[in-house]
Amino acid sequence: MGLFTASWTSAAVARNRRKGVVGVMRHKEEKELKTAQVSDLCRRRLLSYADSFQELARSYDRAFEPGQLERAALLTERRLWESRQIIGRHLNEMAKIMTEAAGEVLVLRPMERKKRRLLVQALGEEGVCVEEPGYLPRKEGRTALVLTMSTRRGEKVSTEEAADMISVLLDKRFVPSVNSPYVVEAVPQSFVLEEETHFQALTGFSRVVKEGESVSGDNYAVVEAERGRMTVMLSDGTGSGEKAGKDSERVLDLMEKMLEAGYDMEEAAGMVNTALFAAGEDANHPTLDICEIDLYRGSCQLRKAGGAATFLKREEEVELLSMGNLPLGIFQQFSMTPVCRKLQDGDYLIMVSDGVVDAFAEEDYENTLRNVITGIEEGNPGEIADRLLRIAIRAGGGRIQDDMTVGVIGVWEI
Repeated sequence: MGLFTASWTSAAVARNRRKGVVGVMRHKEEKELKTAQVSDLCRRRLLSYADSFQELARSYDRAFEPGQLERAALLTERRLWESRQIIGRHLNEMAKIMTEAAGEVLVLRPMERKKRRLLVQALGEEGVCVEEPGYLPRKEGRTALVLTMSTRRGEKVSTEEAADMISVLLDKRFVPSVNSPYVVEAVPQSFVLEEETHFQALTGFSRVVKEGESVSGDNYAVVEAERGRMTVMLSDGTGSGEKAGKDSERVLDLMEKMLEAGYDMEEAAGMVNTALFAAGEDANHPTLDICEIDLYRGSCQLRKAGGAATFLKREEEVELLSMGNLPLGIFQQFSMTPVCRKLQDGDYLIMVSDGVVDAFAEEDYENTLRNVITGIEEGNPGEIADRLLRIAIRAGGGRIQDDMTVGVIGVWEI
């Protein structure tokens, strides 16, 4: 298992085998649990790194002592102290993640004997070898399927195709996890197959660049760090042009990396904010608009740092979802209170950048936009984004005074 060690709670099975109680043995064997955790060597190294980071963090944890300094020197000293506090918090957060990883234990339940035999035989006839199939508990009563697969005679089978065969055999729809290999090959590899989500989501984006510029200051990203959870992010850099585009791209790149590393949304956004605050660039305060969708539960959470309003379109009704947070990097302390909504089949979430809002040039632009969105009849997210952007350009008299971006997320029940 590579970096993981495994052990079976098989004492009861061994006792039954010695007694010759075959029926009881089989029953117990199917109830066994397999635990997997980081190997002792890796765990010790992770904990050692965590201790080092915590020690470094403590070295930055000192009270601010201004002393008898002139105003300019005092401001400089204050800025240095704030930067040290930020570094200390980041080091503590890294130590926390490493400690959690070192102590993580996965509990695997072996597959029932009859199903295991069926799976091995059926896939074997298709040239796919299956070993050690088991179940991994997930949230809300779901389970994932964990198994090792390989092919014979150097053949290759797509993981999607293997998952389809397994779904038919087990009478439950499974799909490959985000981190599973794409292809089953001759070399045995570990795969995780997740239960299929109850909802699916499609995205569509449309954008134009400000007149006189060649690069947009707006950027967007769609992240699926784990199966069943989609995150759509939109960032608007300060101003326009190449620098604004690089600033917003950097924000999204940092967010993606932190989410993939295991940070939760609030922690990731907070660390990006403090990084920008520590840089001390007064003209660099990009916005961050986040829409996180749970495709199992059919729900969404919206978080904003200076982003424009988001709209939830449900048939003929359009709800405006707005928060009054400031852009990133203005204050050291930062929080993003989420707005949560339950989603239904056929709902659309529409995200826009400030350029779209400004094109309407009205005090009551939010209600104007809401009325415009209500009248859009297209059903494809990309077509909705294109349609809304064309309307915004017309509302601005055909002029593009700022970068404009429209992102649409459509959600449907499976």
